[in-house]
Amino acid sequence: MRIAHTALWTRDLDAAAAFWQRYFGAEVGEAYHSKRREGFVSRFLQLPDSGDQIELMTGPWVRGGLEHDHLGWDHIAISLGNRAAVDALARRCVEDGCLMSGPRLTGDGFYEAVIITPDGTPVEITE
Repeated sequence: MRIAHTALWTRDLDAAAAFWQRYFGAEVGEAYHSKRREGFVSRFLQLPDSGDQIELMTGPWVRGGLEHDHLGWDHIAISLGNRAAVDALARRCVEDGCLMSGPRLTGDGFYEAVIITPDGTPVEITE
């Protein structure tokens, strides 16, 4: 078994796609406009060298804010392969203003930094 894809709601499909393309080299697919659910639009992202996919989804009903904890997915963790890659991406994200927390060794043994998508969803980048 494997996870076919992970889906994330976004208020701005283009900004979210650009984020994943810029920081992770994702290949961004064409927009899909649902004929059954008016206003629903999604795009699939293919992460390089893995076959892993992320589906970005939006619609006029998507409201903002991660001001409160909520049910559902909290974050996704992307393994970059080594600490140097984590450090390099974290430096880029400092310059771009999207680093939430810098590289560190967590209590459960992960070397990670946390960056933030344009919608405020945390993405852990790990070795």
